[in-house]
Amino acid sequence: MAKSDQPRPTDAELEILRVLWEHGPATVREVHDRLNKTKPTGYTTVLKLMQIMADKGLVRRNEEQRAHVYSAVALREKTQRQLVGDLLERAFAGSASQLVMQALATKRASAAELAEIREILEDFERAAG
Repeated sequence: MAKSDQPRPTDAELEILRVLWEHGPATVREVHDRLNKTKPTGYTTVLKLMQIMADKGLVRRNEEQRAHVYSAVALREKTQRQLVGDLLERAFAGSASQLVMQALATKRASAAELAEIREILEDFERAAG
């Protein structure tokens, strides 16, 4: 793999990972039920995707029970960093400032988010100075 030892998840795989990150280990049925609340998805589609994800190393399958339980192997922060890094290079030619400006222009940040961003920038400045 290029910059990472973890394969980049597809959009559909990322939806499944979000369920596992937010709710913890789950069966295919539980993941399917959660996904179906926002987007109709076939059970067999979710099953096949989760099997592929296990083969890719994005999730781990526990086969001790009748209904296999899947848990995320891919860490949320590492996956987000990988996806942002890819977007940064492909869409912004490596310009972090352009990425941040476009992100803030696309969706208004809350006061708490802006405070967190300021704190992160101050930490970076202290580390660089």
